Amino acid sequence: MDMAHIQRIEELRRLSVPALKREYKEVFGQETRSSHKQYLFRRIAWQLQVQLEGGLSERAVDRAIQIADDADLRSVGPKGFWSWPEQAQKIQSIPHSGAHRDGRLPKPGTMLTRRHKGRDVVVQVLEEGFEYQSRHYGSLSAIALVVTGTRWNGLLFFGLTERRRG
Repeated sequence: MDMAHIQRIEELRRLSVPALKREYKEVFGQETRSSHKQYLFRRIAWQLQVQLEGGLSERAVDRAIQIADDADLRSVGPKGFWSWPEQAQKIQSIPHSGAHRDGRLPKPGTMLTRRHKGRDVVVQVLEEGFEYQSRHYGSLSAIALVVTGTRWNGLLFFGLTERRRG
């Protein structure tokens, strides 16, 4: 590739999404629905190179179609695929406890307190779930519903997270 084409591709890298969409229409002759900057840049750069140097051979295109039609394609690699063998062994040896524990929750044994309409609501965090008034609950939201009579985000009710502003 000559320097003029390399410079044009480098200029594409600095364009905004609307400018890339205009460039896409100019290069491909049709609109794009994508607003993904990296995708647009790569598609346009590829097409410019194809126009300059030619595209894939007919054999390569046929093989790509054959691979794409294969029904057994994986959409995700196997567990530990991107790690070194030592790391893969570590990944496999970690016992899986089932559900992922929310990082916003305090450690088991912690007591959560909240004052609501003049009374204290005290909840103990368990390894799996919560205890309120000697009863087991699966979520803080279930406890907030019992306490208030209305649906609440349990983390929000007990002050463990803040309301998103949007």
